[in-house]
Amino acid sequence: MDRERSHRGSRVIADKPSDEEGDRQKLLKRDRSWERDWSVGHENGKRRRHVERKDRHRRDDRARDEKGRRHSDRYDDDSQRDKLRKEDSRQREEKSKVAKHKLPELNPSDNNDMALGKTGGVYIPPFKLARMTKEVEDKSSVDINGLVNKVNASNIKDIIPELFAENLIRGRGLFCRSCMKSQMASPGFTDVFAALVAVINAKFPQVAQLLLKRVVLQLKRAYKRNDKPQLLAAVKLIAHLVNQQVAEENIALELVTLLLKDPTDDSVEVAVAFVTECGAMLQDVTPKGLFGIFERFLGILHEGEIDKRVQYLIEGLFAIRQARFHGHPAVRPELDLVEEKYSHDVSLDDDINPETSLDVFKPDSDFLKTEKKYEALKKDLLGEESEDEDGSVASSEDNDEEENGSDEEQMRIRDETETNRVNLRKTIYLTIMSSVDFEEAGHKLLKIKLEPDQEMELCIMLLECCSQERTYLRYFGLLGQRFCMIYKIHQENFEKCFVQQYSMIHRLETNKLRNVAKFFAHLLGTNALPWHVLAYIRLTEEDTTSSSRIFIKILFQELSEHLGIRLIKERLQDSTMQESLESIFPKDNPKNTRFAINFFTSIGLGGITENLREYLKNMPRLIIQQHKQVEKSESGPSSGSDIPGSESDSESDSSSSSSSDESHREKKKSLITQYL
Repeated sequence: MDRERSHRGSRVIADKPSDEEGDRQKLLKRDRSWERDWSVGHENGKRRRHVERKDRHRRDDRARDEKGRRHSDRYDDDSQRDKLRKEDSRQREEKSKVAKHKLPELNPSDNNDMALGKTGGVYIPPFKLARMTKEVEDKSSVDINGLVNKVNASNIKDIIPELFAENLIRGRGLFCRSCMKSQMASPGFTDVFAALVAVINAKFPQVAQLLLKRVVLQLKRAYKRNDKPQLLAAVKLIAHLVNQQVAEENIALELVTLLLKDPTDDSVEVAVAFVTECGAMLQDVTPKGLFGIFERFLGILHEGEIDKRVQYLIEGLFAIRQARFHGHPAVRPELDLVEEKYSHDVSLDDDINPETSLDVFKPDSDFLKTEKKYEALKKDLLGEESEDEDGSVASSEDNDEEENGSDEEQMRIRDETETNRVNLRKTIYLTIMSSVDFEEAGHKLLKIKLEPDQEMELCIMLLECCSQERTYLRYFGLLGQRFCMIYKIHQENFEKCFVQQYSMIHRLETNKLRNVAKFFAHLLGTNALPWHVLAYIRLTEEDTTSSSRIFIKILFQELSEHLGIRLIKERLQDSTMQESLESIFPKDNPKNTRFAINFFTSIGLGGITENLREYLKNMPRLIIQQHKQVEKSESGPSSGSDIPGSESDSESDSSSSSSSDESHREKKKSLITQYL
């Protein structure tokens, strides 16, 4: 086998061609294999494409047959097909007619009012829009927009008269839209726009209310769409409207609650920005609400589910609060322009109507009449002098007539709904209930500017708040004492409240009656209220009811706890107090005297009736003395000792005197038994 293998190897080597010929054969073999592979692939591709083409044609034929079948099934006869074609053509004609009918209304060149009233959905070419603006004679919208755009903290006092010169009642929609757009473009001037709205709110509350409603609606839309820039702008404007007291503080608490209910990075950031802007105001108006807000922020920090950047924002807010919002005042001094402020109560849950129709021009049939009314109102607001058409100032008589007319107009528009009184009571109530102690409440209440006839409202609200509590709180007594000590007018008002409450004491419930009695007992015990007010109480069986007896009982029991029996006796025995206490300790009738003694004894204060008991004990002797004095005054100088006469006369008188003495003794006994 080895020999054969070596023989084969030698034979192969012998038959092996040269190197060049071997390379040529390799190239030829490779070219042939490539041609063979290409031809096989080409044939396979042609065959595959042919099969695919057949399948496609088959599918097209099948779809065409199916379409034809459906078409034949739908239209069984030519009459039905013609009928449908006629119906389609008729509908197209009607649509074209409707469109042709609407074209004249949408054409702004025909001086059509409806064309000017389109706010969207209709394209107006620029040249037609320019022509329309030239034809408009009323340029108030341009003036309002321009005035709002150029307002700032330095020129706001000059812009306000110019703005009042425009008809803000008719253009309130334009004013609101311009304010919102300007604030969105320049958020740094938000407090300026809020101050401008506050001034207009003092004269035209409906304009500010419309703006507040639109801002709330914009906020709700931005929150729903996750539009953070628009949400931040709306939140900032609401914060400064709360600072200017155009909006109630309730909307601020609702907004923060909404933002922090399901906290995210964006919602927490917006809430931090909002509290930074209006935190100083909330701290003064509702410190408990602000405390709850920061408790929620602290809980979010402890949860740690928000981004680090937002956590740093919350920590910065806590630092601002610790500094009592230094650098973030509620209202800058130059923007505090309104004294009488009117707040609007708008909630996030209300169904708000933005009244977008006010942004659209509408023809007014009483245009001249309404313009005259606004001109008169404008003169009253701005104090302008009336001028003739020639430009000359009217005579003094005309001025007097116009002043009389303006006075009559002012009398017509006077508010008789007591809105200012209701707002004052609301402010006093919120201040009392939101203060930590009586010193803080007194300090805040003294800051409220009261009219000369409004001091009584403060005393009434303080007494009402005290009576509404479940139990008596010494907080109200200390607050009333503070006001009585500071101003004598408040002392007089509390005296009137005492008389009024005692006269209607039968209308109060037992709990309210107890709180009111303890309140006045505190004022009497601290000498904040003079004791001569007790003269209004008459303690007799006929003049008292069950409610008034309970009131007197609680009043004197509280005084005994404050002062003690000894001090009360000293005060009641004071000579200067006797006239005022005659009604409580009556001495006109033994029956009334006994009733007073028994009343104070039953309530555990019999010690203050010692003088009254002594008087009742000595009453028969006093009555006899008074009776003798009356008899002496009646007899006078006509006695027999003074007139000289005969002895016979004296003897007759002595015989008759014995009978008169017996009748006199009987009268004494009857009087004593009657009084005892």
